[in-house]
Amino acid sequence: MASETAAQGPIAAGDLYSLEEYHRVRPEFRERVLAHKKHRQVGVGPNATLYFEDRLTMQYQVQEMLRIERIFETEAIEEELLTYNPLIPTGSNLKATFMIEFPDVEERRQRLAGLKGIEDHLHAQVGNGEHIACIADEDLERTSEEKTSAVHFVRFEFDAASIDALKNGAPLTFLTDHPEYRQRSELSPEQRAALIADFD
Repeated sequence: MASETAAQGPIAAGDLYSLEEYHRVRPEFRERVLAHKKHRQVGVGPNATLYFEDRLTMQYQVQEMLRIERIFETEAIEEELLTYNPLIPTGSNLKATFMIEFPDVEERRQRLAGLKGIEDHLHAQVGNGEHIACIADEDLERTSEEKTSAVHFVRFEFDAASIDALKNGAPLTFLTDHPEYRQRSELSPEQRAALIADFD
């Protein structure tokens, strides 16, 4: 039987639905996860989005992988958990999938070439405080000599003072200062409330 009581913390195999259980609960579970994700997406300008992950979004990702691949062996389930558990925030950070999105294939190719290193220009800012640089792609390098990847995995580490400020109402902004893509986005109250929950 799946357990979804913990706000964060790693997912254990015993927390997951079996394939049969997931088939039964999937419509309701999927609807709840999509509603949960709604305020966890932050557009940074017109062509980049941060999709913030947490325990629930990662459980959904794992359950979907197990369903698609028909995985039920204990060892294979543990391998999936080893892949996805590192994307769950640990109380002092926010973790996200950072996606660079250009619908036109040729434009995307050209822009990704011009945006090399953008992951090193991505920051968070609490109020008017100093920029908090993201830590990107800890699993593998995603920028080549020719271009950056359209997908990066990033985390932002916040000190205790910044977390206290956020809990006391300070604005939270995400921005890029890449020469070819200077954008910033202050979170809406709904986005801010969703992400601050990751610090509990």
